[in-house]
Amino acid sequence: MLSRGKTLEVSALASGMDVKTARKYRDSEKFPSEIKRDRHWRTRLDSYAVVWPKIGELLENNHGLEAKTIFDWLQRKYPGKYQDGQLRTLQRKIKNWRATEGPSREVMFYQKHYPGELSQSDFTHMDSLGVTINHVPFKHLVFHFVLTWSNWEAVSICYSETLESLAAGLQDALWQLGGVTRKHQTDRLSAAINNLSDVHQFTDRYAALMNHYGITGQKTQAASPHENGDVEQSHYRFKKAVDQALMLRGHRDFASLEEYRQFIDHIIEQRNQGRSERFKEEVKHLRPLPRFKVDMVKQETVRVGPGSTIRVDHRVYSVHSRLIGEFVTVFIHQDKIIVQYGGRTVHTLPRLAGSKRHRVDYHHIIASLVRKPGAFKNYRYQSELFPNMYFRLAYDLLSKEMPNRCDKEYLDILHLAATCGENRVTEILNLIIDQNLPLAAKLVRQYFTETEASYHSGARQSTGKKEDVAVLPVNIADYDVLLQPREASHGK
Repeated sequence: MLSRGKTLEVSALASGMDVKTARKYRDSEKFPSEIKRDRHWRTRLDSYAVVWPKIGELLENNHGLEAKTIFDWLQRKYPGKYQDGQLRTLQRKIKNWRATEGPSREVMFYQKHYPGELSQSDFTHMDSLGVTINHVPFKHLVFHFVLTWSNWEAVSICYSETLESLAAGLQDALWQLGGVTRKHQTDRLSAAINNLSDVHQFTDRYAALMNHYGITGQKTQAASPHENGDVEQSHYRFKKAVDQALMLRGHRDFASLEEYRQFIDHIIEQRNQGRSERFKEEVKHLRPLPRFKVDMVKQETVRVGPGSTIRVDHRVYSVHSRLIGEFVTVFIHQDKIIVQYGGRTVHTLPRLAGSKRHRVDYHHIIASLVRKPGAFKNYRYQSELFPNMYFRLAYDLLSKEMPNRCDKEYLDILHLAATCGENRVTEILNLIIDQNLPLAAKLVRQYFTETEASYHSGARQSTGKKEDVAVLPVNIADYDVLLQPREASHGK
């Protein structure tokens, strides 16, 4: 402003500074940045000067030590000298030491990608999104496949990190893609390997999968997830997109698995639309698919133990007691296991995943258990023998009203469910508990006999009170009856 003929006072006011300050800059004929000198002196004493050599030694020997840990140590070693408000000062000093004198850091070496050269895959858990199927929490993962050049992606729903899930997801992605990349990269696949008792078996089967497609398989180094960075980043963005879509949808419940699968497929389709130009270019560089998919079903031969169970992939499954002592052939699929005896399928069971380690079906063992009711009380898999809440509630009521006979009474009810239909018995238990009647196996059998004719005719009426037998919505408040004394008129 001075150069435009304005007075010093006007120029200082326009610059927002005092007139004396403006006069100093005018007389020196220098800019403020040219006059400012670096300050090399302290305005206050350094409270860490005396102990800093020891702190430096700690940091040299233990690069991972945090400032808060060192500060807590100082407070214990020098009581009263260091107050909580001084922690920030120590954090700044340590941050400065690490930037000027500390160890070198890991450098990220960004790689060039070429079309059709590399694809990556990994599993990611989806439980944090709170998805439910018919109001039941749906615990699952997705197998995530990504082309590193175009970032085209595909996902498939699965339930555990197994070789079968990997093979199914990878092959579905490749056939959806319509071609094969030259290389495919995964992490160390430690979870999938741990699901097999034989590491060499896993390696051989995985190598067979890669050879079938002519793909060179490669893995990241241990503790180096950033080497699979494209798919790792896609995990975050994909799950965020799903979460946002669920918010727009207004709720997270789906009527069926197929409805949820279509929801996921639609999100992937939308995400891939923005990559269409690069994807068209990358497709030109893919190699052709083989003539057919490879069957990655694993086969095992196991013997049925005396407990009427088999052990498959470190998990326990029950089979019918008539098979005890026999060898059966088990075909392990991604989401199910098929049990065959003499070339005939005897059981098709859902494959266990996650932390669930056993599946015992009461239909398989109830005939033997009713002859040995004393085995029920401490049976290792007792929790598996309550098909639904009404059976659990029935057992609790029996335990309270007839503690000496509760096991036998309950097993008689369970046997009736196995032979005559679980849904029928559930309806009868619901009626008896709802009307606060004295529960007993004899009463359940009597209701079953009296309602059988009307049930098949569609009337579904119970004798006596002529009331419809209907399954009411599950109400946890029903458990309150356990806390209330039973009336004397109910046979006590």
